[in-house]
Amino acid sequence: MNETAARQQIVAAARSLFTRSLTHGSTGNISIRVGDRIVVTPTGSSLGTIETDELSIIGPHGEHLDGAKPSKEAFLHAAMLRARPHDNAVVHTHSTYAAAVSCLAGLDPDNALPPLTAYYAMRVGRLPLLPYHAPGDNSLEALAERTAIDNHALLLSNHGPIVTAKTLSTALDALEELEETAKLFLLLKDHHVRPLTTEQIRALSGHP
Repeated sequence: MNETAARQQIVAAARSLFTRSLTHGSTGNISIRVGDRIVVTPTGSSLGTIETDELSIIGPHGEHLDGAKPSKEAFLHAAMLRARPHDNAVVHTHSTYAAAVSCLAGLDPDNALPPLTAYYAMRVGRLPLLPYHAPGDNSLEALAERTAIDNHALLLSNHGPIVTAKTLSTALDALEELEETAKLFLLLKDHHVRPLTTEQIRALSGHP
């Protein structure tokens, strides 16, 4: 993929997320890696109005290379892409249900959501909960990078989800599955639930 195509994909994804209320205001950010450069949404931008010529370019360690000032969370995109060399896209939102789950006490920090559905198990899998850091606090960088080595989706406490995948479309699918599972989790919170078993999850291996 060249940089022009990456810019077009990011803007299309941004519009989709915004119009379906998976982001609001100037929250959320998206990136695609092209070679040793990362195209990322800029700071203070709305995913509902961003244009291709307004995107930022950062390097593999989050250094600003070109374009507008990058999102203050761009360092997380760079960290996750360093941890996962076969992935090329990152999506971070403050989507309502996942953000709500991230504020709950008593979550398992190793896996914040249970595998309630087969598609969650296939598209997300395990969801570590990272401790709260203020937006833009780059002291989270090293922890995010270490955790992302074995997990392509993370939940930031009192904040929201961040997902990496080989392609932007796959990352979006995982992000949306995470959001829907967070919604189910909250709907079922006072009920006795029956998550998938380890054997059922193992049997899903190889399914699309």
